[in-house]
Amino acid sequence: MRMEFYRPVNQVLQRYIEGYYFISPDGNSERLHYWTFPNNFFIVSVSRDIKIEANNNKITITPSLQENIIANFVSRYISPIEVLVEGSISEITIYFKPLAINYLFSNAHELLQMENTLDFIPFADFIPAMKRILLESDRTFQRQSLEDYWMSKLEIREPGLMESIVSDIESGLKIEDIARSNNFSRQYLNRLFTRNIGKPPSEFYRIHRFRKAIKKQKDIRNLTELSYESLFYDQSHLIRDFKQLTNVNPNAFFKKVDTVNANVWLFI
Repeated sequence: MRMEFYRPVNQVLQRYIEGYYFISPDGNSERLHYWTFPNNFFIVSVSRDIKIEANNNKITITPSLQENIIANFVSRYISPIEVLVEGSISEITIYFKPLAINYLFSNAHELLQMENTLDFIPFADFIPAMKRILLESDRTFQRQSLEDYWMSKLEIREPGLMESIVSDIESGLKIEDIARSNNFSRQYLNRLFTRNIGKPPSEFYRIHRFRKAIKKQKDIRNLTELSYESLFYDQSHLIRDFKQLTNVNPNAFFKKVDTVNANVWLFI
């Protein structure tokens, strides 16, 4: 099977979608086995003719003799998820940026409270549209159709308060200072953030800092320097977070994972 990751071509969608990948048969291996690590995206996967089983941070996907289209999403996880694909399948997975679903789905707050589901049908035309896209053999047309579909659902608005808060948190400002600058209590900021992002700001920043360290690692080989460049307190702080988010220490992680790739998976 073949897994190919793309960034959106549409410049408007680039604000809302980090990227998407296709899994498709290629006549070679019929097995994919990898780990995916915590991130702050809202991840939607759509597959054709499959059975899916999810439990204990492991997702197993196998072909089904019964024709179907199955869509699921994951909005929050703080431990690695093991993904095992046994047999040839067709799948599209989209990584929506933080806040993006608030511009796409009228029930975004409800979805974020669920954190994940194996039965995701956000629009009446969603399943038929995804089926047509999955059946399309021309990759260029397939990508265009996928991006056109999400553009048709997008309610474009000017960036507002939440975008400002997310930017402040990503830059490393203290939560107390952000709350104070907006005349909020810390408790209110936590509630507001969790309602719109699906997790508290402290968890969001911890994952953002972890992902920032992964991006910087290809240019910084020393863990001490990487710690400070990624806004960790020190090297032991970085090691502790990596162990909690990847189940291994950072040296072991970076030896096994190619951080130059557009997305970060550990293939087994």
